[in-house]
Amino acid sequence: MHFEIHGIPSVAIVSSEFEEAAAVQGKALGLEARCCFVQHPIQDRTDAEMRLLADQIVDQVVAALTKPIGPGDST
Repeated sequence: MHFEIHGIPSVAIVSSEFEEAAAVQGKALGLEARCCFVQHPIQDRTDAEMRLLADQIVDQVVAALTKPIGPGDST
């Protein structure tokens, strides 16, 4: 969300367990945050499992980065 504050489109990759927390944090910062969610938990995943999770959401990430989300957002 740091990049969004500075007007740079970004996407937070968030474990599904923290979906509500991500929304609350975005609202608290005054942002309509772009988030993609992966299956929880992730801390004990192998590199191969993390790559699979990334492969599963890459299209969602690209879509989130390229669609306007609010006034003044020209991405």
